[in-house]
Amino acid sequence: MNTGAECGGDAGLLRLLQLTSPGLPVGAFAYSQGLEYAVQTDWVRDAAGAEAWLGGLLEHGLSRLDVPLLNLSHGAWLSGDVERVSYYARWLHAARETHELQQEDVHVGRALARCLTALGLDEAERWSACEYATSATLFALAGAKWGLSARVTALGYTMAWAQNQVSAVLRLLPVGQLAGQRLLSALMERIPGAVDDGLGRSDEQDIGFVALAQVLASSLHETQYSRLFRS
Repeated sequence: MNTGAECGGDAGLLRLLQLTSPGLPVGAFAYSQGLEYAVQTDWVRDAAGAEAWLGGLLEHGLSRLDVPLLNLSHGAWLSGDVERVSYYARWLHAARETHELQQEDVHVGRALARCLTALGLDEAERWSACEYATSATLFALAGAKWGLSARVTALGYTMAWAQNQVSAVLRLLPVGQLAGQRLLSALMERIPGAVDDGLGRSDEQDIGFVALAQVLASSLHETQYSRLFRS
């Protein structure tokens, strides 16, 4: 059976859930996106602080950059416009404001490309060594080829991000699994609105954001003396 064929419906949704699993071997678990430094310096002290930090990044970051570009990439993949796909990937790569954030996106994007290639999506193969590969680009490819809408694909993408960030919280703060589940549930309530906001940003002049605290945390994390995460 060719698992890379367009499938849609339940089969496509299940494929997407496969990509959102924290157990997927793409290395996202190794990154905190600046959260480790934020905890180290007491910017984030507890579960409530983590929710404020992550909720802010979701609603003012992913919804204004990742989701709009994933949406545009999804459309480009559907139309077979590889040049536009590359354009949006380069844009997202350039928008990562620190070396660590760029390297994370490239590492995870390339790993996801290798995973999708193994699942039968031949279009992903060239991205496994691409210098501007991004996970949003490859998620958009998967959603388009598996017959999923841009909205469903974006929901999966943001859910994967939330799961990895909550996993980082559990390793960085003295909070238990139940607190982690409550944190994830709180983020899940905010994800649909953030995705819908991002899908409504089709004008390229309305795409982009600056998260100064995350930029500072990510930059300073590069020289943090002791750390668990690569970023």
